[in-house]
Amino acid sequence: MQTPPNSLNWSTPPRVLVYGAGVVGTLFASRLKRAGQDVTVLARGRRLTDIREHGLVLENQSTDERTVTLVTAIDHLAPDSTYDLIFVVMRKNQVDAVLPALAAARKVSTICFMVNTASGYTMWSEAVGRERLLLGFPGAGGVREGPVVRYAFAPTWMQPTTFGEPAGQVTARLKAVLRMFRSADLPVTTCSDMRAWLTSHVALVSPLANGIYLAGGGNCRLAKQVDTVRLMVDAIREGFAVVRAAGLNVVPFQLRLVERTPEALVVSALRAWAGTGHFETVAKAHAIAAADEMRVLAHEFALLARTVGVRTPAIDRLREACDIFARRP
Repeated sequence: MQTPPNSLNWSTPPRVLVYGAGVVGTLFASRLKRAGQDVTVLARGRRLTDIREHGLVLENQSTDERTVTLVTAIDHLAPDSTYDLIFVVMRKNQVDAVLPALAAARKVSTICFMVNTASGYTMWSEAVGRERLLLGFPGAGGVREGPVVRYAFAPTWMQPTTFGEPAGQVTARLKAVLRMFRSADLPVTTCSDMRAWLTSHVALVSPLANGIYLAGGGNCRLAKQVDTVRLMVDAIREGFAVVRAAGLNVVPFQLRLVERTPEALVVSALRAWAGTGHFETVAKAHAIAAADEMRVLAHEFALLARTVGVRTPAIDRLREACDIFARRP
């Protein structure tokens, strides 16, 4: 029988598996390990070799500080694994392939999906069991070059790493995850409606990524294209209208500034940000590396818009750019 989510029966310290060793998985695994947590990383192929040979190599975008953290790395999740907590940190289009392994690991009490989605998490819940499901999303991004991950945090006032229970309650395990991340100096908060949070996030990041594609993949080029940035702002506002038509709130509330601030000011601010190294690290790098995921998300959101009956001409125009970019060799 699984431990109820409002109680806690984890090891001390909890045995943690970070399932996925991309930018965010590497960042979280490294920070948690250095804070004294019992952390294992699951990776495959060249990435697994890099971790075993070099450790987790992090480089801070703003300070250029580099750290190396040694960690146990594995290439598969065994059904008899006894981790207390698994963080699934990967692209949306990669998750379906790992659900059978997660479902089979019945001794794991909590599985936290930190994954973009505009279509909800029913499939995840059905696969692993609602009592084991926890939801989250990272407040960081970056780029991986060989064994080195160069990262940056999203502005804390806008998007710290966010966690929540599927039903929105505050549980012992949720509090434990918050303590774990805070001990690793990782900005974190909670949300009582992660369905709304995740859908709102896609409404924001999909136009950002697709605008980068429309500008040919260059963030500095994007910063000079007023019409493209204006189209992105229009698309974000359309997306928030879709979120509300779906019966959800736009959360966190800071996102509503895009609607409440005069368009010219939002366009100006977005153009200024697009020309920075921070934007290049947290937005452009992921958009270029994960065009396959961005295409899936764009079409998920288009289906949601059709379902709720909201017209989205700006979103549709940007989605065309995403389709073209994702098909490039």
